[in-house]
Amino acid sequence: MGTEYAMEPRTLRPEEFDPWWDHVVRAFGGGSAPAEERALDRSLTEFERSMAVWDTDAIVGTAGAFSFRMTVPGGAVVPTAGVTMVSVSATHRRRGVLRSMMRRLLDEAHAKGEPLAALFASEPAIYGRFGFGAATQQLGAEIDTARVGLELPEGTDEVRVRYVSPAEALAECEAVYAALVPGRPGMLSRQPGWERAELLDPESGREGASALQCVLAERGGEVTGFARFRTRMGWGPSGHDGTVTLETLAGLDPATEGALWRFLFGIDLMTTLSVRGRPVDDAWQHQVSDVRRCLLRLRDAGYARLVDVGAALSARTYLAPVDVVFEVEDDFCPWNAGRWRLTGDTKGASCERTEDAADLALSVRELGSAYLGGVSLLSLAAAGRVRELRSGALTEASVAFGSAVAPWLPHGF
Repeated sequence: MGTEYAMEPRTLRPEEFDPWWDHVVRAFGGGSAPAEERALDRSLTEFERSMAVWDTDAIVGTAGAFSFRMTVPGGAVVPTAGVTMVSVSATHRRRGVLRSMMRRLLDEAHAKGEPLAALFASEPAIYGRFGFGAATQQLGAEIDTARVGLELPEGTDEVRVRYVSPAEALAECEAVYAALVPGRPGMLSRQPGWERAELLDPESGREGASALQCVLAERGGEVTGFARFRTRMGWGPSGHDGTVTLETLAGLDPATEGALWRFLFGIDLMTTLSVRGRPVDDAWQHQVSDVRRCLLRLRDAGYARLVDVGAALSARTYLAPVDVVFEVEDDFCPWNAGRWRLTGDTKGASCERTEDAADLALSVRELGSAYLGGVSLLSLAAAGRVRELRSGALTEASVAFGSAVAPWLPHGF
């Protein structure tokens, strides 16, 4: 018989950060981690929300949470537990380590009054059993800029683009980001200190590319957008064959975005623009001359979990009037289980306990997937994960839960 261990997580102390962080690095592949990243992570860690599971004097599990605020459909910014640094030693699988940490994280989020939790999943199969559903996707592309043109919106020529130091332009870039946060579900208000993550640029992580570069877009002397990117020179049999890797692009209007994309397409000696982590409804997809030469790809991104069903569903608005009773299954957070009546429209909503007959039956995982408006309840029903108990209720709720813009979680953690 194996040795039994006490698997209760313990709050992380500042003097334990280095072994804790080393465990995370090893769990995620064990590569070399730059000192700049370690220092940044230490400065951002909320020690009172971070934990470790110990086997005598060795850490065998890690987890933590950040105190974020996430935009939801309708523009409200809702307190959200950003689950992070989750790892379990390969020597301690299937012993309840992960479950004990998730138990504490969600209990604490509930006690703090955070209606939502969110995370990026290293392995998608892990978090469904804890009620997290895939809620946002991200777009990637490899664009052959030597053969693909752009048809840009009116006003693009009025936008000036100029090179700047990423550090010196940080405040202007952050102002643009902050202005965009209320307009797209899934975006996170940047908490103090997090702006420094945008400048993290260790040489070991560049993979042969340049240091981080930045341009600002301006109209009438006002900053209206920015792009951060890297370039990597290459030469093939036909000559130059360089690659631009886009890290971040943000614009306050279509003309600004158009000017920034045109700049990226036109950098000298570059023939490929590598794009990753973009919103799935990025407008440039409808401006390119040949979308097939852009090699589009989608992947899952942010996972969402309703920590408090009533508060979360009341916090957002709905594209169409809705009056529906959900029968919610939630074994991990039983305070959510049972029937909830949601009534709402574009102006606001209320979600309260009810004894009325259920119209739809689903688990909290499906609610997490649909919550930000990027996943259709109809598609979840077609997959057998939502049951319609009142005819017409599924279409009514599915339309109402939609979002005019695709949800996007660009703020890694």
